[in-house]
Amino acid sequence: MQAPAAEDTAAQVARHQRSNRIVALSCASFFVAMIGMAYAAVPLYQMFCQVTGYGGTTQRVEQMSDTILDQTVNVRFDANVSGGLPWEFKPVQREVTVRIGETIIVNYEAKNISDRPASGRATFNVSPDLTGSYFNKVQCFCFTDTTLAAGETMEMPVMFFVDPDIVKEKDLKGLKTITLSYTFFPLDKEPVNSAAAPAVLQKNAEIKPVVKPQG
Repeated sequence: MQAPAAEDTAAQVARHQRSNRIVALSCASFFVAMIGMAYAAVPLYQMFCQVTGYGGTTQRVEQMSDTILDQTVNVRFDANVSGGLPWEFKPVQREVTVRIGETIIVNYEAKNISDRPASGRATFNVSPDLTGSYFNKVQCFCFTDTTLAAGETMEMPVMFFVDPDIVKEKDLKGLKTITLSYTFFPLDKEPVNSAAAPAVLQKNAEIKPVVKPQG
């Protein structure tokens, strides 16, 4: 009579151990998944904003508009530096008047005012927020790791157009001005390709600001 009881006890212990292993594996999998979601949250949110224009995030496009309206809008340019980055950063032009659908190029200018190399990365948004889904950038320096040598100055071009569909947006009827704002933050560490980034931007900066004649 004692042998069956011992076997039942051993079976119960084995089942309990298997159950503990399953719970442990489940917890470990959940922990790994949460870490993965945490790392993915920022780029996924950035992607969401760029696709939807949420929070005044502008759109990135590969081609220019093929429709230009007679209606115009003023585009103002704002520049900021945060987090102790030793740069002077400003737009070359404070404001332009463009026809809706017209593609133009403007330049920002950054200067390292310190005696050592300094690296930064820019974020951006437009206001009013609702215009984010209609403000299309063909070329810009945002989210690019940029290193400036001590005293170095660099021009950074932005090519953009305002989507003609903006005139269909009821909440933007009578819109006169859109503000494009950039903020440069210091990098926590040197960019992986810190030597190449300035060269690429410098090449792009050779494109001169071009604004098509109005009318």
